[in-house]
Amino acid sequence: MQNSKKMAAAMAAVTYYIKTQEEAAAMAAMPVEEKPAPVRAVNLWGVSGRQSQMQMGNLMQMKAFHGLRR
Repeated sequence: MQNSKKMAAAMAAVTYYIKTQEEAAAMAAMPVEEKPAPVRAVNLWGVSGRQSQMQMGNLMQMKAFHGLRR
C-alpha cells in the first residue's frame, strides 16, 4: 500500500510537470503585441523661448543692434 501511494504521487507530479511545460510552450508560441512608444507632450513655452533666443542670436549676427548705440 505504501508503494502504491508513492507511485501515484510520482505519476501526479510527472503529469503536472508535463502539463506546465505544454502551457509554457503554448504561451511562447503566441504572438506578442508591441505597444507603441508613448507620445511626449510638446512644451510650447520652451519651444517659444528657444525660438526667441535663436532669433535674437540671428539679429546679433546680422548686426541689427550695432547701429542703435547713441
